[in-house]
Amino acid sequence: MSEAVSVRLPEDIAKRLDELSKSLDRPKTYIVTKALREYLEEYEDYLIALHRLHDKDDRMVSEKELAKA
Repeated sequence: MSEAVSVRLPEDIAKRLDELSKSLDRPKTYIVTKALREYLEEYEDYLIALHRLHDKDDRMVSEKELAKA
C-alpha cells in the first residue's frame, strides 16, 4: 500500500527531477521513492554508528582482533 505525500521542491531540484525522469523513462515517484529509501537506510546506519560510538559499554574491536575472526 502507498501513501500520498506532498512536498515543495526548489525550482532547480524540480527541474533536475523532471529531466532525470524523462531521460530514464521512469515516473518522478519512482526516483523520489528510490532516493528517499537509500537516504533513510544510510541515515539509520549513521544513527546506529553514532549511538555505538557514544555507548561507553560497547567494546571496541581492534583491527588485529577483527582479522582473527
